Amino acid sequence: MSYSLKIIRKSEQITSLWSGGKTTQLAIYPEDGDYSKRDFKWRISTADVEVDESLFTHLPGIQRIIMILDGEMLLQHKGKHRVHLHPFEQDRFDGGWTTQSIGRVTDFNLMLAEGCEGDLCTIHMNNGIHSEVLDNGESSKRSDAYYCFKGKSRMSIDEKETIVLEQGDLVILNIDHLCKNLNIKLSNYEDDSSATIIKVSIFY
Repeated sequence: MSYSLKIIRKSEQITSLWSGGKTTQLAIYPEDGDYSKRDFKWRISTADVEVDESLFTHLPGIQRIIMILDGEMLLQHKGKHRVHLHPFEQDRFDGGWTTQSIGRVTDFNLMLAEGCEGDLCTIHMNNGIHSEVLDNGESSKRSDAYYCFKGKSRMSIDEKETIVLEQGDLVILNIDHLCKNLNIKLSNYEDDSSATIIKVSIFY
């Protein structure tokens, strides 16, 4: 098999406090990586910002992508740009910048160390099926994560494995250079239901 699969259920995720609220680490690579020591290649997390204004942790050498899940946030990067984000809008910036946020939100975070590239997208499942093909291309390794933000979804991998994602669950597919054309299909768990999936793609 040229891919590996890991399911991280909501009940297995660890939430911790920070100065502006609380954060939940969904996944980190390598798995024995340590965010507090900045020892990781990539990290996926969610956060609840519970104060009106906060200053982001200084993370030089880390590229960051933040997507708003609930609420609105103004991000101000000193000497760079500023952006007002609504749900499912995102901003990409350097973790070494001085960044201030205004607004109470729930957000989704991707951190990328040097040598990694990645992006986020939203998949809204409304009585339909979402199909895609994962191809590793020129990268030596690729990881794709699917986070069930709302609802409940059924995921099929190459029509061989089927996974049910409950709200808050995350599934990660790690693909090596031998894997070509891995077929992914997402569908609503029930015909009259809907679900929202946040997809992360990382190349390294």
